[in-house]
Amino acid sequence: MAGMSTSDVVAPSAALARAQLAQAIAIKRKMAEGHFAEQAVEVAQVMIACLRAGGKVIFFGNGGSAQDAGHLAAELMGRFAFDRPGLAAFSLPDATAAMTAIGNDYSYDEVFARQVLAAGRPGDVVVGLTTSGNSANVVRALDVAATAGMTTVALTGEHGGKAATLARISIRVPADDTARVQEACLHLGHTICEMVEAALFARPS
Repeated sequence: MAGMSTSDVVAPSAALARAQLAQAIAIKRKMAEGHFAEQAVEVAQVMIACLRAGGKVIFFGNGGSAQDAGHLAAELMGRFAFDRPGLAAFSLPDATAAMTAIGNDYSYDEVFARQVLAAGRPGDVVVGLTTSGNSANVVRALDVAATAGMTTVALTGEHGGKAATLARISIRVPADDTARVQEACLHLGHTICEMVEAALFARPS
C-alpha cells in the first residue's frame, strides 16, 4: 500500500504462530498449577448463592474485555453446556445508549458506575474485567458496587492494579500481555459459568 514502509514488517510464519501458542499454553499451565482453580470455585460459589437468592451477575470491561463481558453474560443468560432456564446476567457495555449518554453527560469514568448503582442491589455480583487493573471506569464501578453491598470480582493481569485492591475476589492472570490476559480470563470465565450452571440445574438425561 502506498505510504507504508516494508522495512520493519514481519511476515506471517508458522514459527510465530507456534511461539504464541506456546506462550498461551505456558500461562495456562502456570494457572493450573497455582491457586487459580480455587479462586474460580470461590467466584462460582458467590454467583450461585447470589442467583439462588434472586440476585443478578453484572459484567463490564472495555474493548476486548467488553466483548468478554458480553460473552460471559450470554453464557449465563442463554445456556452453556445444556438447555435450562436463563440466569440473570447482564453486560453493561452492551447498553450502548446508556454508555454513550452517561459518557456524554458525565464522563467516561462513570459509564459503568452509574449503571451499577441504577441496576445493582446488595448481594448482586459484579465482575470487572481489566487487563491492566487500572481502567478508571472499571475501578470506579467496583468501588461504588462494594460500597453499595455488592460482591466484587476483578479479572486482571498479573499486576492487578487498583481493581485488585478494591475487589473482594481478585484473579490476577500471570501475564502482562493484553491478548494473553484476555484469553485466560475468558477461559476462567467459561469454567466459572460451567460450574454455576451445573450447580443450579440438573443436566437433562
